Amino acid sequence: MTRTVIVFARAPRLGRVKRRLAAGIGDIAALRFYRTTTERVVRRLARDRRWRTVLAVTGGAARWPRGVPRIAQRGDDLGQRMGNAIRAAPRGPVVLVGSDIPDLRPRHVARAFHALAGHDAVFGPAADGGYWLVGVRDRALLLRRLFGEVRWSTAHTLEDTIANLPEGRRHVLVDALDDVDDAASWRRWLGRRRGC
Repeated sequence: MTRTVIVFARAPRLGRVKRRLAAGIGDIAALRFYRTTTERVVRRLARDRRWRTVLAVTGGAARWPRGVPRIAQRGDDLGQRMGNAIRAAPRGPVVLVGSDIPDLRPRHVARAFHALAGHDAVFGPAADGGYWLVGVRDRALLLRRLFGEVRWSTAHTLEDTIANLPEGRRHVLVDALDDVDDAASWRRWLGRRRGC
């Protein structure tokens, strides 16, 4: 069975991506960060032959970044778009990650796939109460309600999603990484990058 990594992304357009980050650092800096981070994340993951990497894009990014298979995000909300992207993957375990995770490396994804060998779902928690990674071993079993009734972009996102797991299904948390959504998380990332 094929292992699939889906990278969730928006087309990099000024004023359309990272709006909360842009409020703190400006539209141009936010776009530059987003574009660079997404390209690096996709390139790192796509080079690894342990899985197939697919880019799930919204907002139409016809040839960006190059050389990676892509699918369009479909659905009215984030949960529907994530569920539809995971359902579209070939049979086998699927891991979906955000594109705004500058510290994401292939080792993090490899740990998530390893965890799925003994669990039905895996999550990579983020400091803000959400998650940067979600993975499932058996899509048909878990996706019926996994992403329903979730308070997206809040401190309850991870908690709500875990609560949606069917009774008796096992989950595990892997590495905690920051997604860069606002100026505070951007400054924390800059501090780590500079070794402060």
